[in-house]
Amino acid sequence: MALMDFIKKQFIDIIQWTEDDGETMAWRFPMAEFEIQYGASLTVRESQMAVFVNEGKVADVFGPGMYKLTTQTLPVLTYLQNWDKLFESPFKSDVYFFSTRQKIDRKWGTPNPVTIRDKDFGMVRLRAFGIYAFHIVDPKLFHTTISGTLERYTADELEGQLRNTIVGHIADIFGESGVAFIDMASNQVEFGKALKAVMDPMFASYGLALDSLNVQNISLPEELQAMLDKRIGVNMMGGMQGYTQFQTAEAIPLAAQNEGGLAGLGAGVGVGFGVGQQVAASMAQSLNPAGAPPVAASTAPTSAPAAPVSADEVIATIEKLHGMVGKGILSQAEFEAKKAELMKKLA
Repeated sequence: MALMDFIKKQFIDIIQWTEDDGETMAWRFPMAEFEIQYGASLTVRESQMAVFVNEGKVADVFGPGMYKLTTQTLPVLTYLQNWDKLFESPFKSDVYFFSTRQKIDRKWGTPNPVTIRDKDFGMVRLRAFGIYAFHIVDPKLFHTTISGTLERYTADELEGQLRNTIVGHIADIFGESGVAFIDMASNQVEFGKALKAVMDPMFASYGLALDSLNVQNISLPEELQAMLDKRIGVNMMGGMQGYTQFQTAEAIPLAAQNEGGLAGLGAGVGVGFGVGQQVAASMAQSLNPAGAPPVAASTAPTSAPAAPVSADEVIATIEKLHGMVGKGILSQAEFEAKKAELMKKLA
């Protein structure tokens, strides 16, 4: 009976792993009821490492190469199995292969904006995202802390832990830097280096090496970015005064096309900007002859008699109004009405 059991046993004489994807980090060699033949061949390819585990304890670790499994090549396992003499019989042991290839283009990002204190804007909520790369350097530590006895362990299973830990340090890195948000875009490389230095010990505690970590983008939420863009536009136009003048110029053609024409421009555009008087003064300058001082806008009625208007002044004003028609500031009907009004003064 014992002889029949021995004959039925299946022995393994070649142990190897041909990786079939780029995501598997740890893979257990299928043993079932098989036993490893004495003198069996172990092949560990480049970018791989192999670990023998005996009764839950990590024994021997192999780097790339081809090995003949004997007591000389399995010293730890020999000690654990109490093989005082050369053994020539099959033995059982769990064998795990680990991929040491770099896992590249792993993405991280803030799912929600993080709040930091900015020296220019006060409290600011910002987003950031980037990529990182890592690989296994200590398969024994990775086996005992991460993959364990699982038949297969992939990078996708680990990615959430790594990504969330990186994101958890974003606020500290940005907040402690003292760099204003406006200047963060030009400091992304430095932020990446600082973040990598913080994350290196955590990766090492898992038996991993963090090969690179890059910050690709730092931005504000859409509503804050819109406010920042508006502020930048104001500064580009020379502050609030220049911005007000720009808004006035933009509003004049629109007012000329609307019912009420330029008469309602001061009320329509001036809300929030205080440009009503500027519009009135600008129009007075256009309707006055060249060289005449601008007339201050006033809502109070006046009983002072109007100064006499010469023919040359009327003609010059009409020419200016005609030019405003060509630029789309006045409609043809408005021009004709004003022209008729001025011509009455000549009569």
